[in-house]
Amino acid sequence: MKKIQISTDQAPKAIGPYAQGIAFGDLIFTSGQLPINPESGELEQGTIEEATHRTVANLQAVLAEAGSDISKILKATVYLADLSNFAAMNAVYNEYFGTTPPARTCFEVAALPLGAIIEIEAIAHK
Repeated sequence: MKKIQISTDQAPKAIGPYAQGIAFGDLIFTSGQLPINPESGELEQGTIEEATHRTVANLQAVLAEAGSDISKILKATVYLADLSNFAAMNAVYNEYFGTTPPARTCFEVAALPLGAIIEIEAIAHK
């Protein structure tokens, strides 16, 4: 098996020396996705709800490019700039993952790139 870089213009370009995602066998590892509009390259934060929707859309785009989707996420990690946004983020997150959500870790961090309020990364299968 070899690792295959995932790249799509439907998700924001990497803002550093990393891939949007890597496929290895039947597994897909995404880099953390921020609420960046892939067309404008601008951070779209707004409310935590709006930022979560945009972040999940970016995650979906990377997974789609790799031949997967969010229903196949096995493990997600959510980084929040402010843990007081946990309940509101969870409400939006639940819209996407519903009754069979992946395993998940969520925690507050001191800061996120570009001053974002949320970042999500995932491991999925094809």
